[in-house]
This record gives sequence, C-alpha cells and structure tokens, in this order.
Amino acid sequence: MDTKVVPKISEKICEKFANIINKKPQKKGKEYKIGVDLGTANVVVAVLNENNEPVAGAMKSAQVVKDGVVVDFVGAKEIVKRMVDFLNEELEGKLRVAACAIPSGTGEGVSKATKYVVEEAGLEVIKVVDEPTAAAKLLEIMDGIVVDIGGGTTGISVLKDGKVVYVADEPTGGTHFTLVLAGHFNISFEEAEKIKLDVQRQKLLTPILKPCMEKVAEIIKRHTFSFDNIDTIYLVGGASALHGLKEVVENTTRKKVIVPQYPIFITPLGIALSCEKG
Repeated sequence: MDTKVVPKISEKICEKFANIINKKPQKKGKEYKIGVDLGTANVVVAVLNENNEPVAGAMKSAQVVKDGVVVDFVGAKEIVKRMVDFLNEELEGKLRVAACAIPSGTGEGVSKATKYVVEEAGLEVIKVVDEPTAAAKLLEIMDGIVVDIGGGTTGISVLKDGKVVYVADEPTGGTHFTLVLAGHFNISFEEAEKIKLDVQRQKLLTPILKPCMEKVAEIIKRHTFSFDNIDTIYLVGGASALHGLKEVVENTTRKKVIVPQYPIFITPLGIALSCEKG
C-alpha cells in the first residue's frame, strides 16, 4: 500500500459508520465483531459483521476516563452496558465477544480496568490492543507513524514492515484545547467544548489554540525524530480534525501529515477489526 494516502475501503467503512451511529441497524449479520473505545471525551461502541462491514454503533460523551485511565468504573460500566443492551436488542442478542483498547505504553493495571468495564457490560474480551495500533489496522499501514490525539492523551505508534517498533503516550489532547478556550474566553468547560467543535468557528480559534497545537507537535517530534526513514504521520482521534493542527505538525516534524475524513472513528473501528482470537 502507498502510505501517502488513506485506503478507499477505510474511508468507506468510516463513512458507513458515521451514517449509522446511534441509529437502529439497517443491516444485520451472522456474527459480529465489537470494538469498545473508552475515551476521555467519548465512549464509542462499533459493531462490524463477518465481512467487516459496519452494521451498528453507539457514541456518548462522557468523563469516565482521564488521561487514558478509567476513573469512574461505575459510570463507565453503566454507559457501555446501556449501549450494548440497546444494540443487542436490535441485533438479536448476538453481541458476545469484543476487543477494547488502551493508550500506548500503559501498564497491566490500565488494561485490566478497561477489560473489566467491557466484561461488566456482558461481553467476553478476546483482545486488548493499544489505540494507535488499532487505528493502523484500519488504515492498513505497513510503514508509518500513527498519532492518536484523544481527549486526554496523545498516543504514538511507529510501524515498520507492518510491525509496531515503538510506542509512546503523553497526557496532552483535546481536553487541553478545550481548557485553553475556557480560560481565554472565561467560560465553562462545556461552553468551550461547543465552541471548539463548531467547524464554522475553528479557523478563528487557530491563533488561540496554536501554542497547544505546537505542544502536541513537539511531543510527536520528540518521539519520532529518530525515524527519519519514515516520512508519513497519520493523525487520528477527535482532536485531529481541528483546523490548523495538520499544518502545525507538518511544520514541526518536517514529515507529511495525513488526517482521514472521519478521524474520530478510525480507532474504534480499528478496535472492532482487531476483535479476533490470537
């Protein structure tokens, strides 16, 4: 695959998922692969059929995770269980096994906590992957750098010949952008989040957010500068869509940066694709 572009099949999967999320499934399958993404800003459950086609999904904003770590077990469990119960009712009770993900380089404790939340929702967890690696699976990356800018952390995975050769994770993400806006405008976090997500206003926000963007870019540069033989960075995660971020990362790292059309759905769909034993 040419690592300079996003595969059309990945774009189609994301587009299909964007059109069905939080809606009743229009298409069903014989077997399902489930991906559960416990994010700092959102919880996403993605369901694929046996042909790896999106058939259902749910997303809800939540603050049950901080910097990649589950801090509200009860809240996280209840959110995921409600999502799974709703989807299971529509999919004839066939949601049984799932994959989940953790930030790059985190320990066994984080993995166990995330797995516990998903199991409490009535699913058997058969795979735990790190978030950027899950994204790389959907994007079919053999050689490249995947940067998952989530709500609380920026996770980095470097792939060479299809194998992960380096991972890192630092606590800077979309939440920090929101805090910058809240401080600048002297408004609540919730109000700042709405402003940040308003596509019509993002261009005007770039000068305010640029120092935070530069911090994220410096994190990426610090962890990837030694991989000078890999020239492409893929930005995924909700914050990746911010106007101006792509250019800041390109200028700082001196590498080509690609942002998929639906960056917020890349990781959860990659997690679902990873829902395989072994």
